[in-house]
Amino acid sequence: MTWAVIRFLHVLGAALWVGGQLTLTLVVLPPARRALAAEGRTELLRAVGRRFAVITMAVFLPIQVITGVLLAARHGVTWGSLWEPGYNRVLAAKLLLFTVVMIATAVHGITQAKGRSAWSRAATLVALVGSVGVVLLATGLVEGLAP
Repeated sequence: MTWAVIRFLHVLGAALWVGGQLTLTLVVLPPARRALAAEGRTELLRAVGRRFAVITMAVFLPIQVITGVLLAARHGVTWGSLWEPGYNRVLAAKLLLFTVVMIATAVHGITQAKGRSAWSRAATLVALVGSVGVVLLATGLVEGLAP
């Protein structure tokens, strides 16, 4: 497998995951709120959320972790070198923010299941803003890539 394919899979997985979050939040949720009664809306959004979570855990997350580890290793990144300036430090920030996003996503799922809508919305906002931040940090990493 070439590095271009590995990088493509990493970017594609991120685009689909963050794009899915944005699509659900900005495209699906507003008309669902207007067109569906509360019970039907809750049922639909829970089903969509569960399906997105399963796909995330089964497809997106493994692809991101595997391709991310491969790309980092290609650039000589080690745990010890993550705090060095430049590419390594940007990658460390991206990994830290990605961890926050994953925690916020888990909190969203748990609070949604328990009917704590205010906490669920807050966790969703953290995950969504954090995901966009991960993408912004990733653009900084691309500039440091060797051809």
